[in-house]
Amino acid sequence: EISNQIEFTSKDIKPDAVKIGMLHSTNVIKSVIRSLDVIKVKKIILDPVMVAKGGTKLIDDKAIKLLKTKLIKKVSLVTPNIPEAEILTKTKIKTKEDMIFAASILIELGAENVFIKGGHLDSKVVQDIFVNKKEILIIKNKRIATSNTHGTGCTLSAAIATFFACGKTLKRSCELATKYVNNSIRSNLNYGKGHGPINHLSSIIVNKKFR
Repeated sequence: EISNQIEFTSKDIKPDAVKIGMLHSTNVIKSVIRSLDVIKVKKIILDPVMVAKGGTKLIDDKAIKLLKTKLIKKVSLVTPNIPEAEILTKTKIKTKEDMIFAASILIELGAENVFIKGGHLDSKVVQDIFVNKKEILIIKNKRIATSNTHGTGCTLSAAIATFFACGKTLKRSCELATKYVNNSIRSNLNYGKGHGPINHLSSIIVNKKFR
């Protein structure tokens, strides 16, 4: 059972931060909520994975409701992309202002901090936004022309959790993670026929004799 796995591994090595990704059913979400209460980790990043790259919905409506009403209140940060933010807030997002408005709805639902990724908007500059009750931070980056972006959102939330676990502030963690992911996309690996992966090793300098 999921709860047993989470609690057993956390007893062995207590995590400094937790990243939550794909949760496809109400039972899974309930198990995760139960385990979060047991393991008592303070730093939790929720990536509400709901829509596949091709637009297919990956989570049913009951699970979305539970995520919105219960889980979102237990996490430090929620990191939806635009289609996910639209589903969670029942709004349409066409502009940066719409993103900020959607973030404010998520905060009203009980989210402490929100980071909405702006890659789905059609613009040369990608704007991601970090919002809480006290501040709004807009992170701007040039769009990188590549179809090799598989795993971008999952990588970003994992990177945020990693920087946050290392003691960076949540806002700084979002900035550093965005920088890391952009460098990983810029590497433009070209594997396979579909959306290729980003380069997770982009920040690692390999010793000359191993190249």
